[in-house]
Amino acid sequence: MRIVALEEFKLQRDVDYGTPEQNADVKKIVAEVKAEGDQAVLKYSKELDGVALEASQLRVTEQELKDAYLKVEPTFVQAIVSAANNIRAFHSRQKRESWMDVQQDGTILGQIIHPLQRVGVYVPGGKASYPSSVLMNVIPAQVAGVKEIVLVTPPATGGKEGIDPYILVAAAEVGVKEIYRVGGAQAIAALAYGTDSIKQVDKICGPGNIYVALAKREVYGAVDIDSIAGPSEIAVLADEHADPVYVAADLLSQAEHDEMACAILVTPSVSFATACQQEVERQLAELPRQDIARASIRDYGVIIVVDSIEAGIDVINSIAPEHFELMVEEPMQYVGKVVNAGAIFVGAYSSEPVGDYFAGPNHIIPTNGTARFSSPVDVDDFIKKSSLIYYSKEALLRDGDTIIELARREGLEGHARAIEVRLAKEGKARKEQ
Repeated sequence: MRIVALEEFKLQRDVDYGTPEQNADVKKIVAEVKAEGDQAVLKYSKELDGVALEASQLRVTEQELKDAYLKVEPTFVQAIVSAANNIRAFHSRQKRESWMDVQQDGTILGQIIHPLQRVGVYVPGGKASYPSSVLMNVIPAQVAGVKEIVLVTPPATGGKEGIDPYILVAAAEVGVKEIYRVGGAQAIAALAYGTDSIKQVDKICGPGNIYVALAKREVYGAVDIDSIAGPSEIAVLADEHADPVYVAADLLSQAEHDEMACAILVTPSVSFATACQQEVERQLAELPRQDIARASIRDYGVIIVVDSIEAGIDVINSIAPEHFELMVEEPMQYVGKVVNAGAIFVGAYSSEPVGDYFAGPNHIIPTNGTARFSSPVDVDDFIKKSSLIYYSKEALLRDGDTIIELARREGLEGHARAIEVRLAKEGKARKEQ
């Protein structure tokens, strides 16, 4: 992990939209699933996942859900229940209510909140399976009031035995009963356009590989999506009072996700930077996923030495990291100065995995600098809002000429006349009275 001075650090944020070949493959898969439905889904499950299925086998049965419990430890079930309770409690505070404002002239203005009707959740498999992603996607949707939540996951997340039982148990514990064994771009297309077996959804959420990300981008507009997520990121701002063992461990907790994951330490202490550099190497040698983490640290890991904590805050705000840990002597005095970060972890004991799994806030967080303008997944992602406008006669007579003026300035005579006919009729009525 290299150490650089601030003036040597150059932020390179290359958004990975896939190779031309990957884009072409995804477009082909999406088009075929849209046109051929289950037939194309089954074809690509066999070609890409190596699993031959019949259409009747796509949906996971209730018996499979029950059997999954026999394959996991009771402690895991207890952990899922505890985490789910925390996540539900946190997201319940985000829930919005419809509102109306009745004015003295009888005008009513307001906003009506409705949950989405049907949401598709993608749970990945591959280098690892992530039952925690089930909780982080499903629970906010449930709190929002979504009635139909369908989960898709690759048919071999658990290897030759099929779907990872931990994913199935996590889904069962939060009440998801509609689960399909399909992954990749074909799963996204099936959710977006519907097939004989899989009903179309209103929104697709959940992480995945580059093919899933490209497919989500391809179907956006036919359905809504949460985001096109990039590799995981962590940035730590630490002073000499922090523990280099803790900091190194937290940097590696993200580096082990993916070879393209990004781990950045910002510190005003050269000696602390050196200590962390050495500690990262020591811990790397003992990490089970060290090949992945080592590639991440080598290509996307950096320690930036700055003049002060305030200068470090400026660096963090320019990076806009997905995860940000503030590990300085008096952290609370700096929290309000951090304006660009997906999630802020404060103090030595708020390690990033606390948020990933258990504390309650969502772990689906904007990546690739998009924390400058976007937010973690929350209840708002699963609702839609309708404006309510009830104008009284008195209000229209008062404001009508102003509305006509604005319409005609835009050259929209039909708009102006829609108001004018009402003013004319009401004026005539007054004269007749």
